[in-house]
Amino acid sequence: MDPIAVMTMENGAEIVIELLPAHAPNTVASFIHLAKLGVFDVHAIERIVPGKWVDASYRAFHREEAKYLIPRESELHPEIEPLDSHPGCICMGGYKAGLAGGEFFFPLKDCPEHKGVYPVFGKILSGMDEILRLEKVETVPVEGLGMEVNCPKEPQIIKRVTVDTFGEEYPMPVTVDAPRPKNWE
Repeated sequence: MDPIAVMTMENGAEIVIELLPAHAPNTVASFIHLAKLGVFDVHAIERIVPGKWVDASYRAFHREEAKYLIPRESELHPEIEPLDSHPGCICMGGYKAGLAGGEFFFPLKDCPEHKGVYPVFGKILSGMDEILRLEKVETVPVEGLGMEVNCPKEPQIIKRVTVDTFGEEYPMPVTVDAPRPKNWE
């Protein structure tokens, strides 16, 4: 049985996600590791690009324990065909050189250009209405980052993320030694 993550928002909405370790094992391990540490808890959604994605963080959740990088799944597991990125899934964010951190986003459109770059590591079982609500909240632009960043005007808080692994143990994620992205500072 695949692990189930429940993201509870401050407004009481829940986003229920089936994690997919058979398709992105290291990415799932990273998500579970950070969820167990409470890294996602009481965190304001940092980036919304309407029509593209809702991005939980682009600054490693402002937590030192989340400031690590993992390699692309395709490098660790070339035998696994990456899943397509589309609404209804959750993807791991990433940086130049194909490295990812612990940050994740919800695509709001089909993103074939993400395949093999930003691993799909879960599918939404319920709560897509909350993601679509987030897409429509009022935002303000953040300048000077070299990417489009729209921050919610009123904080949209992830209250808590829990993961039920149904007794299965997941390893620590494989990490790489690489320079940290500048936006983590």
